[in-house]
Amino acid sequence: MASKGKPSPRSAVKPLSDARVAELAKKHHLVDPMRDFPTGPNRKANIPEINAQNPKGTKRLLKGVDVVFNASCRTRAWGLDNIPETGPFITAATHVTMFDVFVPMASLFHMGRRPRYMAKAEMAKWPLIGKWFQIVGMQPVQRHSGKAKQIEETSIDILTSGRPLTVWPEGTVTRDPQKWVMSIKEGAAFIALESSRRLGRQVPLFCAATWGAASINHWWPWPKKNVVMCYDHQLDYADLLEDMDSWGEEPPAEAVETLKWRMFTRLNELLEEIRGEEFPKEGYWDYRTMKRVPLD
Repeated sequence: MASKGKPSPRSAVKPLSDARVAELAKKHHLVDPMRDFPTGPNRKANIPEINAQNPKGTKRLLKGVDVVFNASCRTRAWGLDNIPETGPFITAATHVTMFDVFVPMASLFHMGRRPRYMAKAEMAKWPLIGKWFQIVGMQPVQRHSGKAKQIEETSIDILTSGRPLTVWPEGTVTRDPQKWVMSIKEGAAFIALESSRRLGRQVPLFCAATWGAASINHWWPWPKKNVVMCYDHQLDYADLLEDMDSWGEEPPAEAVETLKWRMFTRLNELLEEIRGEEFPKEGYWDYRTMKRVPLD
């Protein structure tokens, strides 16, 4: 079953201007996430994690990503110092284009971590790089397969084993015509809550919003476009874990729904800041109905 609708074209949004990047630079310390330890030399790489995830294959893929990004855009980021040096954590990232998924991936790799990441199984069949995706930590997701619980269990196992995990909560490229975060699925929230319950502590959850890649013409990417990512501070959901010992077999639906909307809200707030624009007053784009729906 194919995904519904098609992403809106590049013309639907304006490129991220130099002036906007300059404004962001006044408020935040912007760094180049496409180089090793962009936040400074005091960072320590997680060597056991690196050695456990095909270090040669990862290095080659990372080099290729760096070359492509440096040739087609000027990538900047802030908040990378929020990334933990050790232990499990979840990155919940925006998914505006197929291109922008590489920004949080490469940033985490350059910061010395090696997350596993949930990605649609079709990516494993892409020529050349599909195999590399699997080598460097891709966990294929068979969408519309009726295996949601199996996918969630695999994700939880990754976290409880001490590894970080990257997810795209929307489940596919946004269909919002203005390219805001559309309705997100419950999976990321469920995984965060259940893995926290099993570990007996709150698993760190970070929202990462990337903007600018939607304007890149991959057949002729010049002049270079600006791409900016914010790796946000930890999203707190400790209040939702207060009674986790009495949950039963799985987290309550109310807690999952609450955390889902916290992620949705924060991701769009980050996009608002990067873009310098306000989220549509008419509401959010609902993937089920393919219409804009008022926020409650």
